[in-house]
Amino acid sequence: MPAGGYLEELRRAVGQRALIVPGACVAIRDHAGRVLLHRRTDDGSWDLIGGSMEPGETFEQTARREVREEIGVELGDLEPLEVYSGPAFFHTYPTGDEVYHVGVAFQTRDMRGEFRLDPGEVAELEFFALDALPGPLQRGARHHLEEIKRRELR
Repeated sequence: MPAGGYLEELRRAVGQRALIVPGACVAIRDHAGRVLLHRRTDDGSWDLIGGSMEPGETFEQTARREVREEIGVELGDLEPLEVYSGPAFFHTYPTGDEVYHVGVAFQTRDMRGEFRLDPGEVAELEFFALDALPGPLQRGARHHLEEIKRRELR
């Protein structure tokens, strides 16, 4: 997990115990319907772009900032995909830090700019078809992508 100012400060106070952490993620889609995933530097798994909220941010602001910081592009219109919480979004990071993620997943096809990857967080970036996702895939990302598939079947 990236060490943002607020979360880093909390960790110093509570150690590795489970925290409830608000955040946001984005399923960025291309015109062929493929989804953009990044391979994380901390554990090598594939995930959606996203992260933890900073004090005073909205979920949408968090999503936009995380995308800008991690892959260097700007987003246009964002469509809320789902609000997420619960045991499916519990994660233990390689550092031992435990987190229950709570937040909003968005999707968009509106992206501008050239990719500029943050080497501290993003090892690789690639678009994948929803029926040909890579592994290992983060459990939360899998959940959100399944929701996209369900909506497309309606």
